[in-house]
Amino acid sequence: MHGLRVAIVGGGIGGLSTALSLHRFGHHPLLIEQTPHLRPVGAGISLWPNGIKVCNLFGLGPQIRAMGGRMERMAYVERGGHTLVDFPLGDLYERVGERAYPVARAALQDLLLDEVRAAVGEDAVVLGSRATEVDDTGDEVTVTTEDGKTIVADVVVAADGTHSRLRDWVLGHHVERRYVGYVNWNGLVEESADIAPVGTWCIWVGGGQRVSIMPVGAGRCYFFFDVPMALEEVEDLADHRSALADRFEGWPAGVRLLIERMDPTGVARIPIHDIDPLPTWSRGRVTLLGDAAHSMSPDLGQGGCQALEDAWVLTHFLTSTNRSVPDALARYQAERMPHTADIVRRARKRSDTIHGVDPEVTAAWERSLSTDGHGAILDGLAQSVETGPCR
Repeated sequence: MHGLRVAIVGGGIGGLSTALSLHRFGHHPLLIEQTPHLRPVGAGISLWPNGIKVCNLFGLGPQIRAMGGRMERMAYVERGGHTLVDFPLGDLYERVGERAYPVARAALQDLLLDEVRAAVGEDAVVLGSRATEVDDTGDEVTVTTEDGKTIVADVVVAADGTHSRLRDWVLGHHVERRYVGYVNWNGLVEESADIAPVGTWCIWVGGGQRVSIMPVGAGRCYFFFDVPMALEEVEDLADHRSALADRFEGWPAGVRLLIERMDPTGVARIPIHDIDPLPTWSRGRVTLLGDAAHSMSPDLGQGGCQALEDAWVLTHFLTSTNRSVPDALARYQAERMPHTADIVRRARKRSDTIHGVDPEVTAAWERSLSTDGHGAILDGLAQSVETGPCR
């Protein structure tokens, strides 16, 4: 099928990459975003080799390589300051055929938005318009927005995030998100060797808490702090710096410097949720994509990469399948649902392991980092690439 009119609800990385991919294969995307200005959620994004391979297919490889961080090594350090494991990532990159390029989320979103507007046209992105209703007649589907617009399309892609409204329409019932048990503080900070070695993804762990910092280009690093806590405790933590200083007192100097140097006004505090794998992604001519389809904890760093893979696979089936739109969407979900469900479950298991759901399991995992070497870590990083659509 060629020349399909595709209404994409949601202007995040999944929605923008879908618009770009569809256009490059002869379709006619229109992106509808409820906010008047696109504001990325989260300071950084881990673009692992599977995500980079999709960006290469979209023609964005040179731009991503120019903007992304050069991540050459990975290290785990325990909260007392002892290095548990430290190794180069070159073996991973050689094994899967591509590098990782972590990026600032705003930089990636700006790049995708500029590419969509340049390729498809300024009118292809409608901001400040919230989709409220969907009407699928069987031959076409109409999206109605809160401000009275009606968009008639051959396909609707719901890329409206973890709080997706259209997911409820597709499933016929509301889906509750699941709190995974920890709160994440994240932001950007200037890269500095006295916090962590330049070019290294450094992770400090201890007692179910975690701190991470990785280069994202332009002399900056993305950082996050994970703290297990009850959900009702979160609202009392208004002062980011004091909250983190209290919880990471006595941790290594790099962690303390990170807390001192971060800009609290640029820090996001996010209670982490996921969603159980869904029974279906599609209904008629409407399908889900990205976090709307497979909201996962960030413990494998695969949320953005999976949205990019969704965009590529959806484009493939809408372009290569000639029976019908519902048939193409059925093939898309059959391809993507098992893979993303596995990543959701793996991310959940890793979250539990790292964050002290069972303290004995967490302690054993921390010990294994120094006793087992880095082979298992590389296998885990490679698995998401080697089981995905861009092997």
